[in-house]
Amino acid sequence: MKGGDGEHSYANNSEAQKIINSEAKLAVVENVKEMIVKMGFPGCIKVADLGCSSGENTFLAMSEIVNTIISTYQQKGQIQPEIDCCLNDLPDNDFNTTFKLIPSFHEKLKMDVKEMCFVSGVPGSFYSRLFPSKSLHFVHSSFSLHWLSKVPPCLEENKTNVYLRSPCPPNVYKSYLAQFKNDFSLFLRMRAEETMPNGRMALTFLGRKALDPLSKDCFRDWSLISDSLLDLVSEGIVKESEVEYFNMPFYNPDENEVKEVIENEGTFEINNFETIFGLLFSHKTGRTEVKDDDDLDQSRVFEVVRKRANLARSITEPMLAAHFGDAIIDRLFDRYTYHLAQSYHTLRNKPMVNFLVSLIKK
Repeated sequence: MKGGDGEHSYANNSEAQKIINSEAKLAVVENVKEMIVKMGFPGCIKVADLGCSSGENTFLAMSEIVNTIISTYQQKGQIQPEIDCCLNDLPDNDFNTTFKLIPSFHEKLKMDVKEMCFVSGVPGSFYSRLFPSKSLHFVHSSFSLHWLSKVPPCLEENKTNVYLRSPCPPNVYKSYLAQFKNDFSLFLRMRAEETMPNGRMALTFLGRKALDPLSKDCFRDWSLISDSLLDLVSEGIVKESEVEYFNMPFYNPDENEVKEVIENEGTFEINNFETIFGLLFSHKTGRTEVKDDDDLDQSRVFEVVRKRANLARSITEPMLAAHFGDAIIDRLFDRYTYHLAQSYHTLRNKPMVNFLVSLIKK
């Protein structure tokens, strides 16, 4: 994700993620309460947020978790525990922007627990071990697990696309699916070693409703990036060979693929599985599919398209710049915004599918 707090930073372009986090709040709170009771009100609770990125969204989830712990102990007349809040992301994540928000995080807690609530950064891939054995009580991850540990192998035939797109050879889809299964299974295995028995996980990530992985509902954002890159090829700004060797390390699974990995790995039990729908061009979300029928004037259409383009840029710019160079980014997202605007009336009511999976350590 793009760090800092500038116009195109993730911190300033993650409103959609914030709203989905709000939709997931009830399930997170219930899982925290159940965990506390099952574990007998421990004197110290260790919480990890995996893939925390940068900005206020990190502390929205952590605030809910910590406040739930405080309230649950108060309601049962228990002595307040020490709470260890661990924020994890890759080493090049902008932890500095996030750490500047720690004072406001403490201020928003239900009581003065500054001396009992500790915040730390844990750099590293969550596809590896991050914590000591059986040390975690609760694991939270939002909008992270659709990112793979690496680009899948054997994508040579996926020459003009940065992700799955119809038509593409079946082996391209199989490579993406295999990488997702390997990565998600590894994630569960690592957390199984780190989480205490009866510990909980609440995982929210992008999925897809269609069983066909090449359905048009599965790859809108990345298809538009493919189109925009090919525009730059035709303009002589980008080499075609550079596009041929760029693919997104991303996979949005369907429900059956997620459940299959969890069941086969075997160390966690599914406590709850929900689908949360959002709209590509709207901040309306819900647990049932929603429609946006507002009559928007052209200036408002431009505004929602621009916001959506900035969201895509805040997520993908570091990857694109590393491969193609910084010089093309502004032009690339000018083209992306154009293609997005052209697709607005087709895509405005298409649902964005998100899965919320609550797990219990066996």
